[in-house]
Amino acid sequence: MKILSISDKVVPIIYSINIQERFDDVDLVLACGDLPYSYQEFIISSLNRPLCFVHGNHDPALEYGPGKPKAYPHGGINLHRKTVSVEGVLLAGVEGSVLYSKRSLYQYSQSHMWRHVLSLVPRLLWNKIKYGRYLDIFVSHAPSRGIHEGQDYAHQGIKAFRWLVETFQPRYHFHGHVHHYRPDAVVETQLGRTTVINSYPYQVIEVSSWE
Repeated sequence: MKILSISDKVVPIIYSINIQERFDDVDLVLACGDLPYSYQEFIISSLNRPLCFVHGNHDPALEYGPGKPKAYPHGGINLHRKTVSVEGVLLAGVEGSVLYSKRSLYQYSQSHMWRHVLSLVPRLLWNKIKYGRYLDIFVSHAPSRGIHEGQDYAHQGIKAFRWLVETFQPRYHFHGHVHHYRPDAVVETQLGRTTVINSYPYQVIEVSSWE
C-alpha cells in the first residue's frame, strides 16, 4: 500500500492537472490539518482514493468559495475521536493543537486532549479482539510530546498522544503542525514499534504489510 500524507501547505505538484500522473499509484491519502477543504476535495476527485482527515488549529469553521460554504472536505472521512477500517487499515485520529488562542475552534488544553484520546480506548480494545491488533495508523494535527515538537508554546507536543503511541504502538503516527525549512530537519522518528512522520508539506510512504 502506498500512502500520501499532507499537511499545512498547498503543494503545487499535488494541486495540479498532473496529479494523476504523479500520484496515481497512491492507495490512501491522510490529511493532517491546516489545509483548504477545496484542496482536499480536489485530491479526492482527482485520485478517486479514500482521504481521511483531521482538522488543524487554523482550519476555519466555514470555508467560502463557489457553491455552499463547507465545514470540511466533502467526500473525506473525519477521524476525530473515531476508529475506522479503510482499505483494511485501522485508523484513528484527533484534531487540533494545544490551546494558545481563543480564536480557533480546534485548540484544546492538554487535559481536553486526554479526553479525546481516552474516548478512543474502548474501540481500540475492540479492534484487538476483532482484528488481532489495536491500531495501524494514528493521525493528528499536533505532534506527540517530545517528538518533532516546536520550541514555542503553540507548537508543543501533546502528552496524551505520546501515551497513546507508547501504549497501543500503531505502525505509524502521521502529524503536521510543525513546519520545517532546513533540508536536515528530522521528519521521521522511531518510537518503539511506531514510525512517527511529520507530514509537512507532504510525504509518500509504502507499506508492504500490516501484520
